[in-house]
Amino acid sequence: MSPKKTTAVVPKVRCAIYTRKSTDEGLDQEFNSLDAQRDACLAYIASQKSEGWLPLADRYDDPAFSGGNLNRPALQRLLKDIEAGKVDCVACYKLDRLTRSLLDFTKLIEILDRHNVTFISITQAFNTTTSMGRLTLNILLSFAQYERETTADRIRDKYAASRQKGLWMGGLPPLGYDVVNRELVVNQTEADQVRHIFRHFAECGSPTQVVRDLQTSGIQNKSWTTADGIHRTGKPIHKAALYRILKNAAYIGEVVYQDVSYPGKHQPIVARELWDKVHGLIAEHFRTRSTLPRGQTPFPLKSLVRCGHCGVAMKPSHSRKNGSVQYRYYLCLNAARTSHDQCPQPSVPAAELERLVLDRVRKILKAPEVVARAIRQVRAVEPEMTEREIIDLLTRLDPVWEELFPLEQNRLLKLLVETVVVGHDGVDLQLRVRGLGTLVDELANH
Repeated sequence: MSPKKTTAVVPKVRCAIYTRKSTDEGLDQEFNSLDAQRDACLAYIASQKSEGWLPLADRYDDPAFSGGNLNRPALQRLLKDIEAGKVDCVACYKLDRLTRSLLDFTKLIEILDRHNVTFISITQAFNTTTSMGRLTLNILLSFAQYERETTADRIRDKYAASRQKGLWMGGLPPLGYDVVNRELVVNQTEADQVRHIFRHFAECGSPTQVVRDLQTSGIQNKSWTTADGIHRTGKPIHKAALYRILKNAAYIGEVVYQDVSYPGKHQPIVARELWDKVHGLIAEHFRTRSTLPRGQTPFPLKSLVRCGHCGVAMKPSHSRKNGSVQYRYYLCLNAARTSHDQCPQPSVPAAELERLVLDRVRKILKAPEVVARAIRQVRAVEPEMTEREIIDLLTRLDPVWEELFPLEQNRLLKLLVETVVVGHDGVDLQLRVRGLGTLVDELANH
């Protein structure tokens, strides 16, 4: 009796196809570059069918995205699917479709290795599982990065030469001008508004007053239509936008490149005398403000506090007298940009709010359900650590806190606090429970 023949089971290799094109040129065609890249990858995967290779149905296409960074929606979605265990192999038409940055490539390969995912470029023979394959990849990628940097240098040189000739190089046109045949042409209605803004600031010297009056009169930022026909509606002018207008050298007929001014080909709409007067007031205003870097002023709740009335962030601020901090507070961004007429939420004393939040955190860390969650998180990573040790570490926050620098205090609070919402009826603190394990680890190292 002859022995039965057994058929070897070939493991399935789920292949994700990634495609990218740097510009949107030709993407409106029925069969475009992304389709061509995908078809070539599908043909290669089909040739490896005997090895168990199968293409995934999901498409990972990034149209009109640069390969110089990883901020691409399809690539980010692909990385999430890799982390979820849905992908065994990533296939590209060429290496530079995935990335043109050597640093980014190193990060991507680390992610692929961590999840046992291979990478294949169907037009370039290499295998990421061998040292020779990695060497080949790095050589190819070095040339791709060199090409990208050389192209960027050429673009910068062309841009600099054009600016030095006083030419308009695109982007959002300033209020007061329209773009006609790539040149700035005076828009008389808007030019009158710009001159009004300069004169009003020269008369009162108060950005808050100017912003308030502009909103009352309905004067807004530039409304314009892009070359693609997309209309951008102007928005109300807040303080940052006001300063951008007041500092725009285009209004005196100049163009600026790398802090150097060149005569422009467009007509000025603000007299030099008025410009000098306004900039004298601006310089005087900033001379009265502190030159101390903000990072040296303690604000441990920075980026955590939100206004209960507007829902926007409350920024750290302070007043000074004779060079020393007199009063620290958190201020709603809407009130900072315009005035408290737009947001009735008053500024909040920083020391009082920080003390309140820290007291709340201390109480929360003593709650049984929070302690139990912290124990579960820590034991999942360090099973040898006892419950008593974890509880003791949680109680170390009080003595450790006073020894920390403000940046360290902010970092620890961000581990525990999602947001601090300040309203007229009190303060609402939302806990970030997933940071408990990391907090215990931080306290163990202090």
